[in-house]
Amino acid sequence: MFTLCFLISSVVAQDPYKVMDWKTENTLRTYLLQKMHYQYDVRRDVLRRALESKETITDYKELCRKKYIHLLGEIPVITPLNPLVMSRTRHVGYSVENVIYESRPGHHVTSNLYLPDGTGSFPAVLMFCGHEMSSKATESYQKTAILFATNGFVVLVVDPISQGERVQFTDSLGTRILRGSTTEHTLLNAGANLVGTNIVAWELFDNIRSLDYLSSRPEVDADRIGCLGNSGGGAQTAYFIGFDDRIKVAAPCSNIASRERNYELSGVGDGCQQIPFEGREQLEIADFLIMFAPKPLLVLAGRYDFVDYTGTEIACKELTEIYSGLNEPGKLRLFTADDGHGISKPKREEAVTWFRQWLCSDTTHICEGDITLTGEKQTLCTPTGQVNSFFAGERDVQDFHQQRANDLEGARIKFLKENDDEKIRKKIREVLALGDENFVFDTEVVSVERHPGYIMRKLIIRRKGEVPLPCLSFIPDRYSLTDTLILWLSESGKSEIASDMPQLMAQIEAGNPVFLADLRGMGETAESDGANEWKYYNREYHNAIISLHIGKPLTGQRVEDIFTILKFIAGEPRLNRLPLKIKSSGPAGPAALYAALFDTHISEIEVSGSIRSYKEILEKPMEKDWYSYVLPYVLCFFDLPDLVRMRPELIIKYR
Repeated sequence: MFTLCFLISSVVAQDPYKVMDWKTENTLRTYLLQKMHYQYDVRRDVLRRALESKETITDYKELCRKKYIHLLGEIPVITPLNPLVMSRTRHVGYSVENVIYESRPGHHVTSNLYLPDGTGSFPAVLMFCGHEMSSKATESYQKTAILFATNGFVVLVVDPISQGERVQFTDSLGTRILRGSTTEHTLLNAGANLVGTNIVAWELFDNIRSLDYLSSRPEVDADRIGCLGNSGGGAQTAYFIGFDDRIKVAAPCSNIASRERNYELSGVGDGCQQIPFEGREQLEIADFLIMFAPKPLLVLAGRYDFVDYTGTEIACKELTEIYSGLNEPGKLRLFTADDGHGISKPKREEAVTWFRQWLCSDTTHICEGDITLTGEKQTLCTPTGQVNSFFAGERDVQDFHQQRANDLEGARIKFLKENDDEKIRKKIREVLALGDENFVFDTEVVSVERHPGYIMRKLIIRRKGEVPLPCLSFIPDRYSLTDTLILWLSESGKSEIASDMPQLMAQIEAGNPVFLADLRGMGETAESDGANEWKYYNREYHNAIISLHIGKPLTGQRVEDIFTILKFIAGEPRLNRLPLKIKSSGPAGPAALYAALFDTHISEIEVSGSIRSYKEILEKPMEKDWYSYVLPYVLCFFDLPDLVRMRPELIIKYR
């Protein structure tokens, strides 16, 4: 009886419209990782050649720096910090000031400044927090700052955006709306990408301004400043030290590991952990630290951290080769504690020892004694606990992005006005990262089924080197050249459309051939439920980020899929003479519009459940699945409504 029930359940569960006979849910991820591996294979060859001499290493460092600065986008202008010391508390051996300053006009940074007893000038430390919502009040960060302060350092501990007192999505009372910082960073990053920036650049600029403030303090020796950070703060450290030459020594903790290995093993991180196109530009995690070489660098790691330790060893091996090639091997150290994630006591002790060695010429090993902490309330700079509720008119990150999009409108109008359609299409190809138009494909006919009134075919269309496309064609027994060929691209997949036989038969009985196709990442090649953590608000988040990483946005990949299908249709007798209508939904909608700008055979587009403008992502940043639409820099050149004028005869219907 059990066996019979199991067989019946298997038959019921089987999708009668499935075309490909393998487990397809990992197909797109596998494709993307293969592209990434190829890019990093090229990088390894370049790095190997760079190790030939000091001169070639210096050239490699400068090349990495140029690529990095290009990816960051435009850096804001420097404006007055307008610092406010909100309070000062004395402790045994040190005091703490709660300080607020403006990194941008109307946008405030909250921080704690630890000052050692005595008169300086003192060496100083800029300290970046990980993703704890308590941020600068976190126990391990307080202990780290106190250990530095009691050993003669001024320490500035900074709340990053979305943490501590700088939550960006709050209600009118300053209460956060979303679950945490990683979600905020990710949702903010989607909007940032559209207007040509990213959350890495946001944190970097905040940290530049924080260093400006730290350097301005009379207690600080501006020629003796280092920085360190843990976890997400370790990422901030990596992105900061190769950019700002004022940093003389550094110690990233619980973060440094091979990007290539991390993406393959555990997927991507949140929006402050990467910049679009790093893979395309062949930038690895180690490269951001190589830019800092040969300044003293301490990498802090936990052997049992969820940050892959083998990946840490890979990154540090490359760093060792660089430092050795520059004849400064003693200025690099990997310290590994037999613990997990975080800046634990042994890591704190090692960090302070390292900083004293290089900034104070003292090699004495530092030991941490008992440390008394303050409560979170004492670390707060604002009476309300959030800058959003304390400062009238506080400008949050999404406000800046919306303003940036509005400011870019003139540039978009100018671009579209001053360029003919050919040049605009060239720019569209660039933004979408479309490949060669002269591609080849082949078609596998999986099955042909005769039904009353129509023939159904199962097909796999394969474009060389690309994700296979499973398709269904429904050809009526009778149709004429005045009928319309329907190309149906559903974000839920072709099986959902095919299963709705009344809807499908209405088209067939009207004499309209119907072609159902799964664009990559949809239908048969959609990832399984649970493949993407819910905190990222996107059911294909990892694939979307890896796509941006390798320089091939998902939308552009899907446009190329449509081109492949259209080329197949062009080779089908009679079908290629019919007017073509695309019915699309979700992220397939913009892809269909872009395809129509290049193929005039498309006479009509129907779009449901999709965006009409990229500004919607900026106006409603907390909606789900925005990364499926993200095109970096797109609003610097055009928006979807701007493109409609290029095909005035094209019928577009939104539902």
